[in-house]
Amino acid sequence: MSYNIDGKTAIVTGAASGIGRATAERLAAEGANVAVVDIDIEGGEETVARIEDDEGVARFIETDVSDEADVERMVKATVDEFGSLELAHNNAGIEGESATTAEHTKANWDRVVDTNMKGVWLCMKHEIPAMLEGDGEGAIVNTSSISGQTGAGDAPYVATKHGILGLTRTAAVEYAQEGIRVNAVAPGVIDTPVSNRFREENPEEFEQFVQMAPVGRMGEPMEIGNAVAWLLSEEASFATGGLFQIDGGFMAL
Repeated sequence: MSYNIDGKTAIVTGAASGIGRATAERLAAEGANVAVVDIDIEGGEETVARIEDDEGVARFIETDVSDEADVERMVKATVDEFGSLELAHNNAGIEGESATTAEHTKANWDRVVDTNMKGVWLCMKHEIPAMLEGDGEGAIVNTSSISGQTGAGDAPYVATKHGILGLTRTAAVEYAQEGIRVNAVAPGVIDTPVSNRFREENPEEFEQFVQMAPVGRMGEPMEIGNAVAWLLSEEASFATGGLFQIDGGFMAL
């Protein structure tokens, strides 16, 4: 199936590994020009190399999404390189330190909130004007989580994933008449570096969490990337302001 994104330009943050890498690769395979965005230089350049090995088009742009000057520079560099911006997957995020609510440090709270939630807002703040300056249409997908609908997880992470859904719905309403769609995906337990760190630290608890999903397994990054590609495509032209569960049935329990 063609997703009608050939020749369009996409920004994918957190694209050095996991879900971001999978999305970048899928979008490039569909013909998009992809700005691979991350603070991880080695991983980001590897993503670009993988895309280019498959004859796709990509450029790595080192960016700290919590820094507005960095984000503004990244969006400008993307448009300068490829001539436009139509698509974005704001996926960069960190889990932070593990602690109960009263035990979290302010430094940890600030770091997680600045990356996960402020980062999504900053990206939209600069992506949306760039989209409007083009043909006036665009599509954005933000990465929330099953933790964005429950209290399962550490407070800063859970709070940011709830907040991302609010940001998504507000922007969707604000820009619907201007041709920009904004949606969120809510992955369950996916085989990513974040999940693997949790598995190493708490193997029994991790396995119990995985088995809670009706499908009884972790998801693969490309299973999220495929859904993001659809949401960014013209095939999803009537979808905006939505939260799309990709969690093996976890939230259906």
